[in-house]
Amino acid sequence: METQLKGIPTAKKVVQPAVRPKSKSLNKFVTISLFLAPAIIIYVIYVLYPIFSTLLYSFYEWDGVGAGTYVGLQNYVNLLSDSIFWTSLTNNTWVVLTSVFVQIPLGLIMALMLLAPIRGIRLFSSVYFFPFLISTVAVGLLWVLMLDPLNGIINQLVSFLGFENVEWLSKSRTAMFAVLLVIVWQFSPFYMILFKAAIVGIPEELYEAAEIDGANAFTKFFRITFPLLMPTIISSSILAIVGSLKAFDIFYVMTGGGPNHGTELLGTYMFKQAFVNFNMGYASAIGFVMFFLAMIVTIIIQALDFYRKKKGAYA
Repeated sequence: METQLKGIPTAKKVVQPAVRPKSKSLNKFVTISLFLAPAIIIYVIYVLYPIFSTLLYSFYEWDGVGAGTYVGLQNYVNLLSDSIFWTSLTNNTWVVLTSVFVQIPLGLIMALMLLAPIRGIRLFSSVYFFPFLISTVAVGLLWVLMLDPLNGIINQLVSFLGFENVEWLSKSRTAMFAVLLVIVWQFSPFYMILFKAAIVGIPEELYEAAEIDGANAFTKFFRITFPLLMPTIISSSILAIVGSLKAFDIFYVMTGGGPNHGTELLGTYMFKQAFVNFNMGYASAIGFVMFFLAMIVTIIIQALDFYRKKKGAYA
């Protein structure tokens, strides 16, 4: 039986006010927004603002100093009849094709070689990656000296083999090939590192199970390695295409877009229009076309990858 003492106050039960779900969600939203605010501000200032300002400037005829004159879509109309623009776009296409169908497969082959059970193969990991560590300007200057028609080591080797010296960077038909060769030499190690990291992450149990089933090396590669590398291949393709569309430095250092615009790219042509001809509006139109092409290609690749995942073609 409960007894109550007289003169002694009994403790009262404190009832906590219920937290409203809306208030809790609002607090969570505010907290997340505060953490994301620095990244969003930086993204807006350094990514979104330049894109929209480039689009805005492309509607003007502007020298970059005084007041511009609004010309609407005239800069884009002029691009359609500009033969140098189409030459630049064609050259960019060659860079894209080389990056996707030469650099990426070569990077995969190099990664597979580094993981092969060969004595001393680890030494080549540093040797292969060394070109990517060098500054692009230094690489361009190095290869300009190596491709010199008189004293370059490449032509000395050509002469030693009994062939005539080649003017690698002085003729349009050979200049583009020479610069593409340098690009492959410098950037293939980047994809090698990506593929090496992806291959190391593949569980060994899959290969052990395949060996028990009697699978050979080719079967394991095409049935296990290659399907599981598909996300890395997709990411590498996007990086290669976007990087190729905005290529500039190696071409500008080695050839300057010459000879006779034979190695002109959208990037080098945009630079000349902006800082040589002081035609900022026209250069902005070229720059926005570069952004638009990169965006379209990226969307297409992402859509194809989404469709592939939906179909369940690979894991």
